[in-house]
Amino acid sequence: MVRLNKIYTKTGDDGTTALVSGPRRLKYDLRVEAYGTIDEANSAIGVARLHMQGMPVLERMLTLIQNDLFDLGADLATPDDGKPPTHEPLRIVDSQVARIESDIDELNADLQPLKSFVLPGGHSAAAHLHLARTIARRAERLMVELARADGEVVSDAALKYVNRVSDFLFVAARHANDRGHADVLWVPGKNR
Repeated sequence: MVRLNKIYTKTGDDGTTALVSGPRRLKYDLRVEAYGTIDEANSAIGVARLHMQGMPVLERMLTLIQNDLFDLGADLATPDDGKPPTHEPLRIVDSQVARIESDIDELNADLQPLKSFVLPGGHSAAAHLHLARTIARRAERLMVELARADGEVVSDAALKYVNRVSDFLFVAARHANDRGHADVLWVPGKNR
């Protein structure tokens, strides 16, 4: 259970932050950057949801993803240091990956086939979903870099999940654009 009685603690005034497992890291540490960018993607999804009147299927799926992104942040904020944990850490699991894949397949089944790359735009919800997608891709790049850093561990399930999130957001943006009919397509060299 999470309890937040006092929002400011002043412990971060020295430029560090505490991980869930206790150790402090600099606020620009790669692990902190990774889970901070997951939080940023989650916030962008929240903004996108403000533009989804009449889109209950997307709203339901995105609510699940937002909750999962908090799980992912907790996963990243609790590094596996190889020592037995004092409590069971919250980790992304394969069933979360499978659920988001199922949601992608459900949305993708009704989409207009693509004939070009999609420009971010169209419906306001779609534009915000594309922004969230690019933030999720940045989070993924940071997580991959973290996973390859000496002494750092990021689970395969966490890496798969963040990859699927950006895939989902792309498909969701197309779904919000009248199932792809209102997509704004890239026309190579159009303005030469």
